[in-house]
Amino acid sequence: MSSHRSLGSRPSIPGFLSNLARRPRPGRDGAKDEAPPVIKLKSPREIGLMREAGRVVAKALDQVRQMAAPGVTTADMEHVVAAVFREHDAKPLFLGYPSSDKGKPPFPAVICASINEQVVHGIPNRRPLREGDVVSIDTGCSVNGWCGDAAVTLAIGQPSPQTQKLLAVTIETLDLAIRAMGRCRYWSEVASLMDRYVKSQGFYVIEKFVGHGIGQTMHEEPQVPNFVSKTLRKFDIKLEPGLVMAIEPMVAIGTKEVRTLSDGWTVETKDRRASAHFEHTVAMTVDGPRILTLLEDDPAAEPRLAPAERLAASTP
Repeated sequence: MSSHRSLGSRPSIPGFLSNLARRPRPGRDGAKDEAPPVIKLKSPREIGLMREAGRVVAKALDQVRQMAAPGVTTADMEHVVAAVFREHDAKPLFLGYPSSDKGKPPFPAVICASINEQVVHGIPNRRPLREGDVVSIDTGCSVNGWCGDAAVTLAIGQPSPQTQKLLAVTIETLDLAIRAMGRCRYWSEVASLMDRYVKSQGFYVIEKFVGHGIGQTMHEEPQVPNFVSKTLRKFDIKLEPGLVMAIEPMVAIGTKEVRTLSDGWTVETKDRRASAHFEHTVAMTVDGPRILTLLEDDPAAEPRLAPAERLAASTP
């Protein structure tokens, strides 16, 4: 069992929010020949079914979190997550996922394991993790036909102060977004807060990849950017009960520019400096946002978002 170190001083989210005026919703000024995305709202019963998949994903990531230490490999993590999915009769969502590039092979693993400068879609391997590394583990499964998807970035041993701040800012960006969903009417308001907060801390939002709707398939409408994109300005997302989204900020130290490696999957920052990635599947309900990819529902048993020091820093 790993022990977890505190990340020390964390960015002041309430202070940041208190200094921001509520951003007006962009107008819907899209071209006449473009149709808005068709969003499948989920019933309370369907959200309950998605919660079962989310709980399995949370259990798998909790197992990964406990084993994150120097000498462990991402192949070891792959094995553990696959075993959790088998135990719960859950279907892995990533294994065999087709490439968008013609001629490239489908994704070969149950998890995406992205180390240091790798942003997303890294392929697990036998390279031992080293002191000071950071590794993002992203995974998803379906249970009885309903999906859950989440990611966590873990520090291996004691990270540098800059890396500590990167991880803290990224998880706080996710936390900020989920909290803001309870008071905002449209996603553009939330996305603007996310983008402005990351920039205020001296980091960069990766714009090449965004979150997504999720339900009976892993990727549904709408696309869920962590910044105010042109598409979002045309077709904003109303934060209404039944909306379920995978929210996943990706933040980098030195640049938002990325490139895909020759394996056809692994994406890294162009300056090869570190990045971080956190994700939860979140449902809008009549009572506000509900995180579906936590281990426990009871707020007394587990905080709404596990603290950054537990998610982002672990030592043997």
